[in-house]
Amino acid sequence: MVIFKKNYREVDPGTGKAPKNTKQDFKQIRRAILMVVLLVFAFFFFNSCWFTIQEEQQAVVCTFGKPKAVTEPGLHFKIPLIQSVTKVNTTIQGLTVGYDEREEYTDEAMMITSDYNFIRVDFYAEYRISDPVKALYASQDPVAILNNIAQNCIRTTIGSYGVDAVLTTGKNEIQANIKQMIMDKLETYDIGVQLVNITIQDAQPPTTEVIAAFKEVETAKQGKETALNNANKYRNEQIPEAKAEADKILQDAQAQKESRINEAEGQVARFNSMYEEYIKYPTITKQRMFFETMEDVMPEMKVIIQSGDGSQVQQLLPLESFQAE
Repeated sequence: MVIFKKNYREVDPGTGKAPKNTKQDFKQIRRAILMVVLLVFAFFFFNSCWFTIQEEQQAVVCTFGKPKAVTEPGLHFKIPLIQSVTKVNTTIQGLTVGYDEREEYTDEAMMITSDYNFIRVDFYAEYRISDPVKALYASQDPVAILNNIAQNCIRTTIGSYGVDAVLTTGKNEIQANIKQMIMDKLETYDIGVQLVNITIQDAQPPTTEVIAAFKEVETAKQGKETALNNANKYRNEQIPEAKAEADKILQDAQAQKESRINEAEGQVARFNSMYEEYIKYPTITKQRMFFETMEDVMPEMKVIIQSGDGSQVQQLLPLESFQAE
């Protein structure tokens, strides 16, 4: 048989108070609750003494209203309730000008060129926080200021170029001018933001007919450049061959020149030697030259030379056998 008993609090009938041991239990409970509260407070207090900076972050620690940048990543100490920490993302971030998240043109994309033509141009800018203190305290919204500066510089630059340059050949120059103008203004305003790059995403006239016409112009220009490249290639191929042929002709001419000179010098030397013999014996030399010439002209002729002193001695030229063949 099991008997259940209720645990009733014993109360003094005369005073109506609980016995002393019940009061001690209440004190112990309050002490335990207070200890838990103190431990929780100590945990959060100790935990608030430290903060962590990632590789892509910098922090600004503000002590009694005086900010200071902390750039080294890792675990850092701060004084609770006195110092406040604000973390800043320092990686390269993007900013769109002229189109929205759905990649559709906005009102900012419509611009006017120097030749009074309307055109839609959108840009993509890349920036980063260069000074976290100035980015937090030099202005209320540095990114909005960058956006306004970019729009102003873009419209100013586009307004100084013709529509052909914006759509076709002048994009690189326009991008460079806009980038330099934005960087100069950011340096003047000094809001802690640095422009990394800005590029033209797309540029189109506002109507379909004009878009098609400009595409035809672009195609024609590309065809022109292709023809020029082919012509330059042909010229570069033909010029070396022509130069080689010219060098060969010059070398042949030089060789022929030297051959003629050598031949002429040989003939002059031979003539000089004959002239020297002629001076010594002019009559004999004349006769010899006469006989040699006659031999060349009439090789079958026989020459008989009779002595001039009246002797009977005769010479037969050319000397050959007197026997008949």
